[in-house]
Amino acid sequence: SESSRLTRKERHELILSEVRRSASIRISKLARRIGVAGETIRRDLIELGEAGLINRTYGGATISLVTTEPVIAERGLTLIEERARIGRGTAGLIERGQVVMIDGGSTTYEVTRNLSQLRRDLTVITNSAGVASVASANPTFRVILCPGTYDSREGSVFGADTVEFVRRYNANVAIIGASAVNAHGPSDMISGAAAVKRVMMAQSLSTILVVTNDKFGRSSLERVCALEDLSDIVTDSEPREVSGSSSAAE
Repeated sequence: SESSRLTRKERHELILSEVRRSASIRISKLARRIGVAGETIRRDLIELGEAGLINRTYGGATISLVTTEPVIAERGLTLIEERARIGRGTAGLIERGQVVMIDGGSTTYEVTRNLSQLRRDLTVITNSAGVASVASANPTFRVILCPGTYDSREGSVFGADTVEFVRRYNANVAIIGASAVNAHGPSDMISGAAAVKRVMMAQSLSTILVVTNDKFGRSSLERVCALEDLSDIVTDSEPREVSGSSSAAE
């Protein structure tokens, strides 16, 4: 049948869209709807569960969407090619010698990896241990790591100390991520993260929001800013559900 030729990625996307539609769903019903063996669906569900995208109830008979974000180490395992495109596209917007503020996140990490391969003489100010580590691989970069309360799930620091520290610096560009983006602007699951994003924006001449296409048309706990406050949005493909300028990274 046509369904049996679906790629693993296509099956995963179908499963997630079915779960979104019905909040929770039985595995047997899901297997029938997608047209594959129950065993294949079970394997897919284990993979999606390990990636932090779904919750499986006891016994695995029903599944539901995860409402909090998975830890950063797990987020980095999904949408790898999409993040790589965003990383390349964003690196093209940064000029040699600029001061860049970068907040924590799996997409901003990938942007930093590209910057460290493609750019010289940047000053990088970040609240993320991972971003600091990958930026420091470039010997021409000056890396400034913010103090604050460390969140091991996010690999970043947050809090009043972080915000005060960021206020000391002026930057050319802030590069921020978000948990969700809609017509009202980007929003984030973590309150402390939203505060750091806002102060980075306030200290920078321009702001680039970097988000994978799955974040569009959704909202999260705390609104970061209005769409108009962003200079650029870089994503992996043209979003269908948000108004405002965006550039899809090639």
